[in-house]
Amino acid sequence: MTDSEILDGITDIVRDALEDDTIVLSPESTANDFAGWDSFKHITIVVATELRFGVKFRTAEIESMRKVGDFISLIQAKVKGA
Repeated sequence: MTDSEILDGITDIVRDALEDDTIVLSPESTANDFAGWDSFKHITIVVATELRFGVKFRTAEIESMRKVGDFISLIQAKVKGA
């Protein structure tokens, strides 16, 4: 799975969670870049991502993610390690 495929998947999830089909994510994007991406939505996005990519995040991993690129790297590592 490529970083681009993961980014596309996360973008779909964020669009659904925030109900905004115009959202465009980049590896540098953060939750602060988007109206409505609060702590509740963040958990929704994390759970949907776990389901979509078949991975499970530990609490410390979730807390360490600062931007979408961190999310992509973590998913990539988990998918490769599976």
